[in-house]
Amino acid sequence: MQVKYVAGAMLPTEWGDFTIHGFEDARTGKEHVVLAMGDLSTGEPVLCRVHSECLTGDALFSLRCDCGPQLQYAMQNIAKEGRGLILYLRQEGRGIGLLNKIKAYALQDAGADTVEANERLGFLADGREYEICRPMLAHFGVKALRLLTNNPAKVAGMEAIGVSVTERVPIHTGHNLHNKAYLAVKATKMGHLTHDD
Repeated sequence: MQVKYVAGAMLPTEWGDFTIHGFEDARTGKEHVVLAMGDLSTGEPVLCRVHSECLTGDALFSLRCDCGPQLQYAMQNIAKEGRGLILYLRQEGRGIGLLNKIKAYALQDAGADTVEANERLGFLADGREYEICRPMLAHFGVKALRLLTNNPAKVAGMEAIGVSVTERVPIHTGHNLHNKAYLAVKATKMGHLTHDD
């Protein structure tokens, strides 16, 4: 995989000062970013969130999902520790893209769940891939993660590319009346863990 590091700069946030690093995937032309904080060279496992882009949740504050609160939770907790990474991957809608995600939303408005909507549009329930993470982590010399996720498949995906996940750190945030059914489907059909797990 041809992944090119492009640039890095300071990114002050309400939780603390990160550095933002840009990468380009020559295979797809997509641009991905990593937010980094602290000394990552100690060899100790790094607190990390692998976050797929969600324009509606991350930037437009949609209550249909829990993506925005999960991203903010990760930033806040990495800042508390003073050390960590957020890999922000351009894989909107579990890999289907923004406009298809809006089409999927329309199907959900008509009664489909999030998995059924993607499948009716001809996509996998989850088409994300994590190979892009390997060269991004290698750039920082990171080989082991404490992964901020409720998704066991993400842990398996990272381990499949040769990244050691020493701990799954749960994220319990972003629950509301509008995403109750969405979160239930993530648990029952996609194996995501819940508050009780």
